[in-house]
Amino acid sequence: MYQKDTIVALATPPGIGAIAVIRLSGAQAFEIANQCFYNIKNQHTLLTQKSHTLLFGKIKSGEEVIDEVVLSLYKGPRSYTGEDTIEISCHGSPYIQEQIINLCLSLGARMANPGEFTLRAFLNKKLDLTQAEAVADLIASDSHASHKLAMQQMRGGFSSDLKLLRQQLIDFAALIELELDFSEEDVEFANRAQFIALIEKIQQKLAPLIDSFKLGNVIKNGVPVAIAGKPNAGKSTLLNALLNEERAIVSEIAGTTRDTIEEVLNIEGIAYRFIDTAGLRETTDQIEQMGVERSYDKINNASILLYVSDGATINNSTDLALEIKQAEQFNIPYLLILNKVDVTNQMVIEEAAKQAQIISISAKNGT
Repeated sequence: MYQKDTIVALATPPGIGAIAVIRLSGAQAFEIANQCFYNIKNQHTLLTQKSHTLLFGKIKSGEEVIDEVVLSLYKGPRSYTGEDTIEISCHGSPYIQEQIINLCLSLGARMANPGEFTLRAFLNKKLDLTQAEAVADLIASDSHASHKLAMQQMRGGFSSDLKLLRQQLIDFAALIELELDFSEEDVEFANRAQFIALIEKIQQKLAPLIDSFKLGNVIKNGVPVAIAGKPNAGKSTLLNALLNEERAIVSEIAGTTRDTIEEVLNIEGIAYRFIDTAGLRETTDQIEQMGVERSYDKINNASILLYVSDGATINNSTDLALEIKQAEQFNIPYLLILNKVDVTNQMVIEEAAKQAQIISISAKNGT
């Protein structure tokens, strides 16, 4: 609706920094910048400059110098948005940023809406929809895996394959419509065998993309890992040991944790969201009961369960089997963490060592 407007916005995070970048995009970008930018010789020079060049000079409001800046010039369509674009690199004072943006607004620009630079890149066919979505994912990436996923999507990823398949479908649809127009002639324009083969090929392409949604989502947002178990099993101690800091309150009193605590840990390039939950038990305490209900909700929405068992209360293989059964009831991938091995029956530890899904630890001692 407002694509003909020239827009302006801060392109770097708000706040104090060494440098801030203010972006102008639109048909009047060069003209607006030219009215307030002066080079060393105090000349307006932008309209005659080549694209993809840098200029050093001053931003002035009337006779008042606001800042010394570097301008990056990009003439459309060879720019991020596909339009004429100016990027003003100024000092990172919030006051300076505000003054330059207000000056651009007074000269005819308007404030960009959230995501509008990328929207214009999409409308001007500089990005397709999947690439436009990947821009936000790339900015928000906080691990090697999420960065790699966003970069793959930014480069086109699977979109080029889908474009080719879409075009083939359109071609076949055109041939079938042609047959309908000549239905009385009993002529077949579209080869049915090729058409069926194309449909099967498309299904083979789409099925793994659909199946990969959950994987891509957890890579982008972090893999949710619930730490659950009975009260006083050592769940909070385990979280503190993983984070190497006293993040959760630890006490010998059962039911200390009454709400969930979440922390992110980057392990080999993948972000894991560890969620410490309230101890699972029947209780008459209304507050603790709310915490237990929230624990079940977090477990059901987790990708991995770390079920922590108190080794001091397990005396034989039957007790251990009951703990495994408790972990299996949630129907998600799990590891049974046999905690407090420093006070656990040796026979139980040996039995646990035979089972791949059980890890024996002492969270308190760091073992």
